[in-house]
Amino acid sequence: MPVQPESSQPLKLAPSAQNLWTTSFIVLTVSYFLLFLCLQMLLSPLPTYAKERFHPGDFTVSLTTSVFALSAIASRFLTAALMRRVHRTALLFCGLAIAAAATAAYAIAGSIEALLAMRVLFGLGFGMTSTIMPTLVSQIIPSSRLGEGIGYFGLSTSLAMSFGPMIGLSVLSEYGFGPLSTLGTVSIVLIVPLLLGFRSIPPQTGGQARPAAQASAGTKRKTPFNVKLLLPALLNALFSVTYGGLLSFLALYGKEVHLEHIGLFFLFNVITVLIIRPISGRLFDSKGHSAVLIPAALIIFASLTLLSFTTSLPLLIASALLYGLGFGAIQPTLQAWMLRDSAPEQHATANSLYYNALDFGVAIGAMVLGLVASGTSYAMMYRYSALFMVLFLIVYVIFQLVSVKKNKPATAS
Repeated sequence: MPVQPESSQPLKLAPSAQNLWTTSFIVLTVSYFLLFLCLQMLLSPLPTYAKERFHPGDFTVSLTTSVFALSAIASRFLTAALMRRVHRTALLFCGLAIAAAATAAYAIAGSIEALLAMRVLFGLGFGMTSTIMPTLVSQIIPSSRLGEGIGYFGLSTSLAMSFGPMIGLSVLSEYGFGPLSTLGTVSIVLIVPLLLGFRSIPPQTGGQARPAAQASAGTKRKTPFNVKLLLPALLNALFSVTYGGLLSFLALYGKEVHLEHIGLFFLFNVITVLIIRPISGRLFDSKGHSAVLIPAALIIFASLTLLSFTTSLPLLIASALLYGLGFGAIQPTLQAWMLRDSAPEQHATANSLYYNALDFGVAIGAMVLGLVASGTSYAMMYRYSALFMVLFLIVYVIFQLVSVKKNKPATAS
């Protein structure tokens, strides 16, 4: 399927093969930030809007998060199959169009069923786009700087996940849901002129093609699944359950405890995310994942427990700062772990599994914690949410003990 901008205006590669900060890399990273900014601006306010507009139960409210996440997971698998047959640029712009249309339609949905249908549609578009953009980026990053490049590219999602909910809750409070829906739509629409104006989409063939790209072009080599990725993916899902609880119910919790400006949680959260991320990266490189994951999991547990007792702004800020420390350490460490344990041709699979585990955890968290909240309270729900970090630690420690036992015979011999 020919696409005019890519075929008639091929990308001019950077003069240096080791140059990471090319125009294409910067524009794709900014575009990914805008995509996730739209997602995060609406993800946290949507449950509040649905509750106030349609008055459903807590479990139905949780579906505004979970049906999107499950739809995005299914869409990623579908997109991976379609990319072998359909031009990826066409799929990219199709995904952007679907996501923008669904975002614009949120405000005119006349029932909770219609709103959930728009969430499924948005998940389809988001899943397509969030699969293709990292694939494009992995093509233009120099092989010798792949880990560094993916780290900087992933920072776009971390920033969006921290700034987005705060912006969304503020706009919802000050202007209402209609302007928020419009702002999310504009965020996605801006991606199109960015990509086309700067000619940032690398050509489908030629240039720095990787083994996976060659396989899709005709060399049918099947790479076996890397079972080493399952543990960090499981840990990512367990951790993301807690984030799903924050996105879905934090605003409603603020109303329960009569705490205004609950969205400040995400503002203070981003401060410690930005501080800890480079530190945790260096710690992972020098000491390994255990030096990061164990203390970070304990910090998340402390943050959620503190949040469940929060009735004042100082306690909210303390909880947010702690959550940012844990979040900013766990997220990049798990992704770096998955990439480190993968061959270069498996990096696309590792990234896809990482994001699918994140979305799956958010979906399960929204549903399970929604059921807990409907039977108890939002405060009690966050105490149960903290227990998922206990499970996180149990799974991780068991893995470490098993690894030590396996390595002992090899060391002795």
